[in-house]
Amino acid sequence: MSFTHHSHPDAAKDFVKNTERMQWHDEALWFVRARRDRIAHTVADWEELRNQASAIKNHTLSNLDVYLQQFEEQAIANGVQVHWAADGKAHNEIVLQLLNKHHAKKIVKSKSMLTEECHLNPYLEEHGIEVVDTDLGERIVQLRKEPPSHIVLPAIHIKKEEVGELFHEHLGTEAGASDPQYLTSAAREHLRQKFLAADAAITGVNFAVAETGAFVVCTNEGNADLGAHLAKVHIACMGIEKVIPKTNDLGVFLRLLARSATGQAITTYNSHFRKAAPGAELHIIIVDNGRTTQLGREAFRNSLKCIRCGACMNTCPVYRRSGGHSYHNAVAGPIGAILAPNINMKQYADLPFASTLCGSCTDVCPVKIDIHNQLYQWRQVLTREGHAPLAKKAAMKIMGNVLASPKKYSISGKLARKFLKWFPRLSVNGRINPWGKQRELPEVPEQSFREWYQQQQNKKQQK
Repeated sequence: MSFTHHSHPDAAKDFVKNTERMQWHDEALWFVRARRDRIAHTVADWEELRNQASAIKNHTLSNLDVYLQQFEEQAIANGVQVHWAADGKAHNEIVLQLLNKHHAKKIVKSKSMLTEECHLNPYLEEHGIEVVDTDLGERIVQLRKEPPSHIVLPAIHIKKEEVGELFHEHLGTEAGASDPQYLTSAAREHLRQKFLAADAAITGVNFAVAETGAFVVCTNEGNADLGAHLAKVHIACMGIEKVIPKTNDLGVFLRLLARSATGQAITTYNSHFRKAAPGAELHIIIVDNGRTTQLGREAFRNSLKCIRCGACMNTCPVYRRSGGHSYHNAVAGPIGAILAPNINMKQYADLPFASTLCGSCTDVCPVKIDIHNQLYQWRQVLTREGHAPLAKKAAMKIMGNVLASPKKYSISGKLARKFLKWFPRLSVNGRINPWGKQRELPEVPEQSFREWYQQQQNKKQQK
């Protein structure tokens, strides 16, 4: 279920071919964004909460080594086994080693973007292990052999009728059924069997508390709890940036997370894991996978503050209309576009350009990551490093040259106005301007604002 590599524009082109799908995808995500706004306005100290969350994350990132060591010490003291992985490959090998040790062949997994990032599922399947994603949205995309398209709403790109067809094929539901209640009940029955038969459970980690060595997993379906409590082995996978200093800090993040993600007051289940049940084992794998590199890049270290709420995706005009799979990365949208190039500049060079730089992502980010600014800065870095497409590089060079000279700018404006009048359809909707395919330009003015202003000044002087 890993992504096949297409550039964002090409993959987006495939998504927008189905205009109806694009429109409801756009509307569904904007509905979630609007819910976020409404509930945020009910919290009197919302902006102060955001400031506080940002400050806690800044402090933690500045002392990450200290807090990670403290978390490890406390976790070990609680009887938890802690493992460190430098990258996705090491993470997957540790998971496999633990499963083999316990002869575990059937695994239930709750949502974990880190395991998606490391491509854990295909790795385990290659080694003869059955991995079942137990989050409903994740299970739907897993049955479709697709990666999730959103970090909180993995199946947001799929209609209930399509889910009905999928469940009819895989779970034996009635043909043509599309009632969400019926389909959810069928999924619940199917997944209960998987939970009961599982040899081990894998979960993500939303927050790891350095003070206590405990960690918190947030779900709306309780699937992490079912998996972790029924299986004899629980493996929790966390990125190094998930650590926070104290239990008290949780109150700040839990109040922000669900409100930013789905417009709920709080996630239905916020499960705290501190030690294994008698006779069971609890393992935590702490993963770097490029995060230390990002930490060392001053302009981009702020991106590690992300709490994976998905608010930036729900508001982004590009993501809403191009779909999550167009980003060919585990984490899509604006936040994915600043995290991915850090892992592989060449492979993800297209993503920071998939943005209007409108700043809406920064406005909604609960931990105040300057996302649009980082997108802009990544563009500079990628162009300097030679990863920007040649055509884009040449166009930007010409544009920079024109914009730097008032005289050239004025002449270009005159030529553009003439061209638009002479060849309106060619210039707006023609092949040479794919940007204009779904847009109409306003009527072409007779003169530029600068010319008009100069004219007014001349009239005043004549008087």
